[in-house]
Amino acid sequence: MTQSGPGVMPGLEPGDAPQEGPVAERPAADGGASLGGAALQPQLDAFLSEREQELIEFRRDLHMHPELGYAEYRTTDQIVAALKAAGLEPKVLPRGTGLFCDIGPEDGYTVALRADIDALPLQDEKEGVPYRSTVPGVAHACGHDVHTAMVLGAGLFLAQQAAAGLLPGRVRLLFQPAEETPGGALDVIAGGGIVGVDRAFALHCDPRIEVGQLGLRTGAITAACDKVYVKVTGPGGHTARPHLTADLVYALAKIVTELPAALSRRVDPRSSLSLVWGRVSAGSVANAIPDDGIAEGTVRCLDDEAWHRAPEMVRALLDSVAAAYDVDASLEYRRGVPPTVNEATSVQMFRDAAALVLGEEGAVPTPQSLGGEDFGWYLESVPGALARLGVRRPGSAEEYDLHRGDFDVDESCIAVGVRVLVATALTALWDGNRPNAEDPVEGSKLA
Repeated sequence: MTQSGPGVMPGLEPGDAPQEGPVAERPAADGGASLGGAALQPQLDAFLSEREQELIEFRRDLHMHPELGYAEYRTTDQIVAALKAAGLEPKVLPRGTGLFCDIGPEDGYTVALRADIDALPLQDEKEGVPYRSTVPGVAHACGHDVHTAMVLGAGLFLAQQAAAGLLPGRVRLLFQPAEETPGGALDVIAGGGIVGVDRAFALHCDPRIEVGQLGLRTGAITAACDKVYVKVTGPGGHTARPHLTADLVYALAKIVTELPAALSRRVDPRSSLSLVWGRVSAGSVANAIPDDGIAEGTVRCLDDEAWHRAPEMVRALLDSVAAAYDVDASLEYRRGVPPTVNEATSVQMFRDAAALVLGEEGAVPTPQSLGGEDFGWYLESVPGALARLGVRRPGSAEEYDLHRGDFDVDESCIAVGVRVLVATALTALWDGNRPNAEDPVEGSKLA
């Protein structure tokens, strides 16, 4: 059983008996009131009974009208309209896409819930569904439409609680543009989206996990992902006389093979720092040594310290190998996203919330991924966690994956996500308002 502790809002323990009479209020650290766990479940049930289909339709509307990063104007307008209809005051980011919106007191302990809103440049290949993309070559193939509907739903519920004086702090909804580009997280940060935020949470669809389960992991859950572009130049010459010139193709081959091996020896193996090439090109005929060649690849890493050191290490190793073969080598190192490193206390909050709204078996371990996720930018500044939400129909034999044209979800996951986000936000707000909020949660490591 999950025990009531510093990561659980008093009254949110699973197994509380339903109470008779008015909704129970429990005093928060600041003298306000907080919704008790016995009352939370029936109120969520009532809210979702009324609004779940509306949230599903909202998701389907976004799915039919996907927009790429920094072009999410219609999506932004739809979110703004829904929030304003609830009496909230969203703030659109300076570029005109993406927004954030506060719920609760202006000076309270603040928890952020983040959704990404952009789609992918992929053709929607689903058949037999009424919400298939109407935009050629663009599709919500990563679940960002689902993320948006869940955070919206959680925000609408929490706004009701704030209006009733039952929110022990402030919740900030982040609807982020351009996660796939990436770069949208940096726009949110530059636009003041995490100013005053004490803790941040996000859910991401996972088609490998069944609906009703939440995948959790302490520490790095996704990797940093950077791009490298190497150009090698030399005088060129005839393949019959390589000793009279610089053998550029041979030098390029050495760079391609030796850099990844040498790089992996410069850091702790547990960082999983890797350089993998995706494109190598040089020359046009068999008997001429070319005067230039290129190699492009990605650097991925699960350790934040190693990620910060990676550019200088790659540059030093490249210069060393190039000098050995008398060629010049230039490096263009393009930062992508940092690793997403889940903080232990925040993972425990997710775990406690899952126990409340999904049951004791709701939280499951989830593996690390070397894919990139720009939620890591937020966690460079504030503690928080990203969890994987099951979207696979229980018992389904269908195999879906992210970033595929046939990707889809069991839409009952939206209500599950709303429950998890609401319970997590309330748990985090209560925990942040207790007198010793800086104390760590014990026993919080999962997986």
